[in-house]
Amino acid sequence: MPGGGTADGEPEFQVAPMVDVLLTILVFFMMITSAQVLRVDKTITLPIAPDALKKDAKRNEVIINVRWHADTQKAEFVIDDKHFANAEDLAGPLKAAKALGETRVTHSANPAFRAVIRGDQDVPALYVSQVMNACGDVGITEISFSALNK
Repeated sequence: MPGGGTADGEPEFQVAPMVDVLLTILVFFMMITSAQVLRVDKTITLPIAPDALKKDAKRNEVIINVRWHADTQKAEFVIDDKHFANAEDLAGPLKAAKALGETRVTHSANPAFRAVIRGDQDVPALYVSQVMNACGDVGITEISFSALNK
């Protein structure tokens, strides 16, 4: 009988469309999770902050990884798998990330957009300060820092 019912008029539950929807949702969440993992650099040893709070995942953000190379005594800045030797070079990628983040949820400025700085525990504060200045230069006023609370 057309419409998924039986001959006596009882509706019949259709499993195939539900499975299609569930698989589509599963693929969607897997893609989002993969994109978030790619932005986090596992080689960075985060500092420990006993009062660190869990991250608010509802906000648009750009993640800036600050690696410290002890052998050369230099910092390396990474945004979306692009490497930069100087913090001054971050202006272009930060401006693009801010523009994308602001239009992702609304067509006007999104006050919830922020920069998250993931600095290695051994990186001197000078380099973190340079990243903060680069964020300020492009108009990113909300800045968070990643740390472990263990």
